[in-house]
Amino acid sequence: MTKPTLASLAADLDAGRTTSRQLVEACLTAIADPKGEGERTFLHVDRDAALAAADAMDGLRKAGAAPSDFAGIPISIKDLFDIKGQVTRAGSRALEDSAPAEIDAPAVARLRAAGFVVIGRTNMVEFAYSGIGTNPHYGTPKSAWQREIGHVPGGSSSGAAVSVVDGMAHGALGTDTGGSCRIPAAFNGIVGFKPTQARVPLDGAVPLSFTLDSIGPLARSVACCAVMDAVLAGEPIRPLSKRSIKGMRLAVPTTIAMDDLEPIVAETFACALKKLVEQGASIERIEVPEFLDIGPMSVKGGFTAAESYAWHRYLIAAKGDVYDPRVSVRILRGEAITAADYIDLLPARRSMIARITTRLAPYDAMVLPTCAITPPVIDDMMDDKVFAKANIMSLRNCTLINMIDGCAISLPIHRDGEAPVGLMLAGLGGTDRRIFELAAGMEDSIKG
Repeated sequence: MTKPTLASLAADLDAGRTTSRQLVEACLTAIADPKGEGERTFLHVDRDAALAAADAMDGLRKAGAAPSDFAGIPISIKDLFDIKGQVTRAGSRALEDSAPAEIDAPAVARLRAAGFVVIGRTNMVEFAYSGIGTNPHYGTPKSAWQREIGHVPGGSSSGAAVSVVDGMAHGALGTDTGGSCRIPAAFNGIVGFKPTQARVPLDGAVPLSFTLDSIGPLARSVACCAVMDAVLAGEPIRPLSKRSIKGMRLAVPTTIAMDDLEPIVAETFACALKKLVEQGASIERIEVPEFLDIGPMSVKGGFTAAESYAWHRYLIAAKGDVYDPRVSVRILRGEAITAADYIDLLPARRSMIARITTRLAPYDAMVLPTCAITPPVIDDMMDDKVFAKANIMSLRNCTLINMIDGCAISLPIHRDGEAPVGLMLAGLGGTDRRIFELAAGMEDSIKG
């Protein structure tokens, strides 16, 4: 059975067909299922507070005072965010003895103000530093695909995606520095959105790269993500207009983004493009040489290594022995980056953004595979070389968009029962609403 959207849940709540308490209790049951992924998906389940919030939202709705149509719907929060009274561990043992947060992060506070019920904190890659989704400290939740085998969930918002696809929450708050909302969405067959960075305040979230970090939702539909994005951005929730596929002007960047695709990814993506063309979209394959600048900019670890090291340098000196070695080695690359190296990155990125803005001006958006690969098997990630290659190939296409400060959404396009594949619709910074409208127009037409 298809799981509900935020809109259908809001309608059910309004009509009295369900209550917030019933929704929360159902999610808690799913989390507690011993045959499910709840134990690996959640680092903390706030059962009592969630039930109390649900009862409060039911009371407000009965009194005609619900703060929004979506009040009472349970959502999950990535462990990267501050929640008042809770310790923010960022998926790490190194922060377990930290003081509880004194206030909610703004992103969390805005979701609460709209009436969403926080059901718990989701597992993640330690300090958000990987696109694979493994966590040696708290376990790795399995992707929804072929659970009996065990594929990675994608990272770093691993638990966020699994919480939604398994019905343990109806939306999830994640972050995206190089794909951390979009990769788990693609690997689990749901929708994930990376906004233009400035849309949502980063305060109260443990940083990975303050230049590239952004905060976005993972959910079951484009409209669901649009609702959560509006709340996170502090904007009114507006009905989402669907752009007609006929007349869409889309560019497929052939530089980097289409290299070395796993065959099933290439085939599934080609089928999706064919459907768009058949319905009147204009699709042009173009070179985007600006993407070639990203490799040289990242050769020493780039913004992420430099900025993560600046934040971690004292903590890693004191507690480096409890870090995941695959995370600490990447952070420590930043130690060798000089101030001059870092300063050189700033104008290089500005120049790249200016040039790509001109190049993409004739198009409504870019369209490309979210990830070059399908989710690898968890057991195969024990091999460091296999892990490193898979990590690069999962992050590669998504990182292109973070580096140009763009916005992007990942849509599932695979046929039922096949390996999950995502199509990424991406635009320049500030075109978030256009991306949502384009995605809403094609969402039901491109899935296998």
